[in-house]
Amino acid sequence: MHLLAFLLSLYLPSSLLTTPVRQPQEKQIATQAHPNGKWYLAETGHAVYCYGPVLLVKQPEGTLQRVATFCRGDKTMVPLRD
Repeated sequence: MHLLAFLLSLYLPSSLLTTPVRQPQEKQIATQAHPNGKWYLAETGHAVYCYGPVLLVKQPEGTLQRVATFCRGDKTMVPLRD
């Protein structure tokens, strides 16, 4: 039986033997709504999506820095642009 399948595969056009092309799936993470999160502008100029509260953190120079907490990408605190 295997010999017959092998011999038939030699005579069939290769286009019939190729696997079908998979269509890319839409990224569900980007389209899912997160009811408790919010978009912020990070100090680096990038947009970040965070779930926690915005806090004021005292810097070593004595100034206060606004940070968003519990952001996507395993970042616990991201400095925000004022």
